[in-house]
Formats: sequence, structure tokens, C-alpha cells
Amino acid sequence: MNDTMREYFPMLRTRKEVLDLIQASERLTEQFDSWEEEHQEEFLDFCTGVKGVKILYDGFFKEVFSPEYHVERLEEFLSLLLGKKIKIKQILPNDSVRLADEQTLLITDIVIEAEDGTIANLEIQKIGYAFPGQRMACYSADLLLRQYKRVKDKKREKNKKFNYRDLKNVYTIILFEKSTKEFHQFPKQYIHYGEQTFHTGLKLETLQETVLVPLDIFRKVMENKTIENKLEAWLMLISCDEPERIIELLEKYPEFRNIYEEVYEMCRNVEGIMGLFSEELAEMDRNTISYMIEELEEEVKAEKEKTKVIQKELEEKEKIIAELNQKIKILEKSER
Repeated sequence: MNDTMREYFPMLRTRKEVLDLIQASERLTEQFDSWEEEHQEEFLDFCTGVKGVKILYDGFFKEVFSPEYHVERLEEFLSLLLGKKIKIKQILPNDSVRLADEQTLLITDIVIEAEDGTIANLEIQKIGYAFPGQRMACYSADLLLRQYKRVKDKKREKNKKFNYRDLKNVYTIILFEKSTKEFHQFPKQYIHYGEQTFHTGLKLETLQETVLVPLDIFRKVMENKTIENKLEAWLMLISCDEPERIIELLEKYPEFRNIYEEVYEMCRNVEGIMGLFSEELAEMDRNTISYMIEELEEEVKAEKEKTKVIQKELEEKEKIIAELNQKIKILEKSER
């Protein structure tokens, strides 16, 4: 299959060529030898086209979706996800309330303002956090509050009165490379749209909307399915490294070839790409540790809750026993 990939991307090197470049440098050889064998093979596979490049790697993703160089890609992807035309006016500073330790599981976190005033936060998580709903609500509230302050300050500068009609929708968009257990209750759904609603049917414009995309479920759904639309094509580009699917993508949407050419040109810089890959491996270790900590904390909390229930049941039973013993004593006294 790497020969087929080389037909599409002739800049791909052979395995021997990549290894020769590594072995020509003592420092690169030492770096390569420090990796586990499975990671060595992974690196060689995507550099030679045996497998596709993982666009979700931080360095690749930021290059492909750079708001500075490729704003049109980000605009099209967001437009397809939100079902409305998005024309980016500016990239906003990312000064959210997110805890510092939460940044380690993020691939990217971009906040944009569209020309119509819409605010969207595109976030990709390597491993889904625990309590995704609660976190999502905090991020969304943060986006809305930041917009409120910014709009109010602009009105004050122009000596104009602030009106809540000046506020526009804020979208929290989260893509999960590995989603949490809640999403796997819906194994056939890979896009979840959410907004605030009222059980009575009352209609109010509450401004906060969310889009959640578990990419692992998307890949599972697409296993026996062909790419049918542009949104599926973008999600396939982002989440899939199988050469067969990449070729299918290129046949249906040739415009994606430029993206793969860019990342494969990056792969020709062996020193640079080894540095990027080393950072990914280190990040992967940190992510795994963070994820394990959250999982263990949840388990400990659950066990404590179970213990509380058991303790309460024991106390109730002891109380019943004490009451029965008291009744027995009363009966024994009356019989005397």
C-alpha cells in the first residue's frame, strides 16, 4: 500500500532512505533508539506511507488548520459543523478559566469571532476528561461572559448604551480523540448538538450551543461505510490514518491532496519531524497519567459512596436489632 501512496505523493521516502538519514546523525540515532520498538515502527510507517499521517498530532493539526495561513480550511470545517456560513473576523486570545493541568490533554484550543459576531471555541481533546458535561458548561459560560464584557466595554468607549440584543451565539465545539463512557451509550451517533431548552416548549434565545464529536465512534461508524459528504471527509482527514481510506478521500475530494502534500513535506525534514514525534510521545505519557488519575479518583469516590451506603445499612440494622432486643427485655419482664 505504501507504493500506492507513493503514486499519490512521490515525495515519500522509502524505509531505507529514512533510516539512512537517521543513522547519518549520532544525535538522531540516539533519539530514535530511545523510543520503544512500536513507536519506531509508527514513525517509519507514517514517514514512508505505510500508514497515513495522524493529523491529530499537535504539530500537524496546527499546520493544517493554521488561522494565519489556512483560514479557509478552518472556516469550511466550522461552517459544516455548525450548519451555517462562518467567515472568521479574528482569532481571540485564549484566556479562559480552564485549569492549567487540563491543557495537557488538549490537541488544540482555538477561539474565533465570526463576522456576524458569533463566537466559537474549537477544542480537540486527546483523551476525554471526566465530567465532560460540567466542564463543557463552564467553558460555554466563560465564552459568553467574555463576550458580554467585551461588547459592554466597546459600547462604553463609544458612549452607547449596552443592550443584550448585542450579544451573539457562542458555540463550544469539542472533538474527542478518545471519548468518555457516556458517549458509548450512543454507538451510532458521532455528532451531538446541544442547546438549552424548557420542558414546556417555551422559546427563549439563550445563546449557548454545543457540538460534541467523539472521533473514535465516528471511525467505528465509518468502518463499513463510504464517505458521503464533505463533513465526513473532514472528520476522516482528521481522525483516520489508514491508506485505503485516505485514497478513497482523495478520489472523492481531490482538494484534500494539498493538505497531505503539506504534511508529507514536513515529514521530509527528518530532524524536525523526530522532534515533533518525541513531543507527542512525551505528551502521550502525561495524558495517560492524567487520565489514570481521573479514573482512579472516580473509582475512589464511587467506593466511598458505596461504603457510606453500606455503613448506613449496617447502622439501620443495628438499630433494628437494638429495638428488638429492647422488646425482648420488656416481654421477659412482663412474663415474670
